[in-house]
Amino acid sequence: MQPLDLHPSRIICEHCDSLYEASALQAGQSAYCVRCGAVLDRGHRLSIEQLLALTVAAAIMFVFANVFPVISISLQGLTNEVTLWGSVQALAQGRITLIALVVGLAIILAPALQIALLFWVLAHAHRGKIAPGFKACMRALEHLRPWSMLEVCLLGILVAIIKLAGMLDVHAGVGLWAMAMLMVLILLIAGKDIRRLWDELEVGRP
Repeated sequence: MQPLDLHPSRIICEHCDSLYEASALQAGQSAYCVRCGAVLDRGHRLSIEQLLALTVAAAIMFVFANVFPVISISLQGLTNEVTLWGSVQALAQGRITLIALVVGLAIILAPALQIALLFWVLAHAHRGKIAPGFKACMRALEHLRPWSMLEVCLLGILVAIIKLAGMLDVHAGVGLWAMAMLMVLILLIAGKDIRRLWDELEVGRP
């Protein structure tokens, strides 16, 4: 669900269906529904160029998060490291293969698709053009947002590090720091602000 624009100067609250006159907001300003308190709109803090640059940075962090180990464990001279993909493979080697599929979707496939779709629509928007398949891409981004669970994975890894620290020599790897940065970047780029492209590119909402 998202606020629906019946007219360029009107907006409907996505929670209680109250109708309001839309108004221009400055960076940092927000408009709230008087009836239910939901956020109707926010002032755009980042330009299209900045969003595109952050998307490129997110792609680099995604590569780092999947190439470098997220955690390393040492015990009596023996060391073992694991990457995000390695953790998915480990889960798949047992009776919880379905869990491995869900984890792979949430921490690898969903973020990768988000980054690819964001780069596609923002690269064209940077040139003042509407990306081919724009509506399908924007709808896909809305559906992918709940499936991207990097923050849940990050929290789980931090809990594991704390619990294992008393028994083993545990170190956070480069992949873990890259994943933390990737999580922040995706939250900045793929949030509700990306919906502004509908209006800025003058594309009719589906």
